[in-house]
Amino acid sequence: MTDPHNNLPTLDALRTMPIAEITALPAEVLAVLQDEADAALKSARSLKDWLDGAIALKFGERAREARAALGKDTGTVRFTDGTVTIVADLPKKTEWDQARLAALVETIRASGDDPSQYVEISLSVSERAFGAWPDAIRRTFEPARTLRTGKPTFRLLRD
Repeated sequence: MTDPHNNLPTLDALRTMPIAEITALPAEVLAVLQDEADAALKSARSLKDWLDGAIALKFGERAREARAALGKDTGTVRFTDGTVTIVADLPKKTEWDQARLAALVETIRASGDDPSQYVEISLSVSERAFGAWPDAIRRTFEPARTLRTGKPTFRLLRD
């Protein structure tokens, strides 16, 4: 086994390397680079969270006051600090009680109205449940099922 740190390219050098050169690197070197990239990403995320927290502390109250002056609890406001314009956004995150919505849909349907005029109705089947069904039921549902794959990931673990 070769020493993975011998002639190891840096992450900065990796940015400009042709993909063919990167794929030609030994797995041990790729594993070291992947670990370094993961650590750099974790560090950058931590630093960004720290900085964003400080910015929120510095401007949070002004943003709340600006929203209050506009008569709103959420949304985007703009204000300046010196030559810098601060755009502060506090998005809404609405959650709906699924059991209550289902009951309301049935109430609407029972009254003769079309619930799709009021709510978006989405049906899904868990893949785990689908795999556990008897063959006859699975075959019935298969025409309604499309299987797509996600982005492949590879984790290189060194011994």
